[in-house]
Amino acid sequence: MTYWHEIDSPVGPLLLAGTAQALTRVHFQAGPQRLSPPRNWCRYAAPFVRVQAQLIEYFYAARRTFHLPLAPLGTPFQLRVWHALRTIPYGETLSYGELARRLGIEGGARAVGLANGANPLPIVMPCHRVIGADGTLTGFGGGLHIKRALLALEGAACVVDLFAAEEKAGFARGLGPGR
Repeated sequence: MTYWHEIDSPVGPLLLAGTAQALTRVHFQAGPQRLSPPRNWCRYAAPFVRVQAQLIEYFYAARRTFHLPLAPLGTPFQLRVWHALRTIPYGETLSYGELARRLGIEGGARAVGLANGANPLPIVMPCHRVIGADGTLTGFGGGLHIKRALLALEGAACVVDLFAAEEKAGFARGLGPGR
């Protein structure tokens, strides 16, 4: 049986899904594609008490790693990439190419990027910590504004994001960020 529960977070509503034993999905409901749970999923909060508690701690900067039973569904290659995501320290970033090199896949940045983009457990398996080789924020299922917010929460210092020029122009006009 797949259970689901939606919680509020500083980056918008998160839909959590999983079994009674493990978390299988975290979905950004404020992202570009809202997820409607299939009819055969059962809305039930109890399996997600630990998940919700650890996410709250993360958003209050009181948790840097997650200790939860996980059961992501993916290919063997995707699972390998997703496992590697969990080795990227809180507040640090890595390029897709560097992650590929660490996995022993020279020239595999695109393959790693595709696997990263299919990550069903963002935040918990921190795909937001993977950025472009030049430091720019690139692709994120929840939207680049959420990726930027997660990296800002973690204090990642090396990000040169795609919105920098737009924000500078907004500040010059007295509008501030995101206006």
